[in-house]
Amino acid sequence: MPLLFESLSHGAVPFGFFNIETDMILLNDYFFFASDVSERIIEITEEGSRKIFETEWDAYLLEIRQIGNLMGAINDVELSGFIGEVYNHFPFPHEPDKFKQNPDGYRNRELVEGIVRRYTAISKIQVVVDAVNQTIRIGEYLFSKQGFHELLKYLWLGGYPRWKDGIRPEYIVRMKERIEPSTHPFFEGAAANMQD
Repeated sequence: MPLLFESLSHGAVPFGFFNIETDMILLNDYFFFASDVSERIIEITEEGSRKIFETEWDAYLLEIRQIGNLMGAINDVELSGFIGEVYNHFPFPHEPDKFKQNPDGYRNRELVEGIVRRYTAISKIQVVVDAVNQTIRIGEYLFSKQGFHELLKYLWLGGYPRWKDGIRPEYIVRMKERIEPSTHPFFEGAAANMQD
């Protein structure tokens, strides 16, 4: 489930997994695959002490009307929009103990990507890491260093409801392994914050 995280630009914004059977995550109206985001974060860790780092990330930008109703989809009462279509394929589990983020969700990427591409084409968004001001801008959303560390912690934990059987996908493990020794000042303290 996406949770609210504090941004410097838009106040509290939702971020996270929206279905337990996919590794796609949302940042308000931006949709990414967590495996891609993890790889982009690894690229940032390799920048050493570079103070400003600019790059581009692949994202699907959906209009609010295209996204659908997450709570309606979870409760199986409104399967509209992109999220509704995903829940049509992967309904919310009725048994509470089965509500866990599937570490193999990346295996459903082709299906989920096919659905989202009926709504929008892939876009390139600018990402700017500013180690001087301790901020990261992801498209139009600006986060403090600490705010971004909270997003990393969410990914590490598997958000709410956490990773199934406590097993993380390899891309998440690799991301943390690269964050820990990084000399980039933006990641100082990030690994310590990524605790169970």
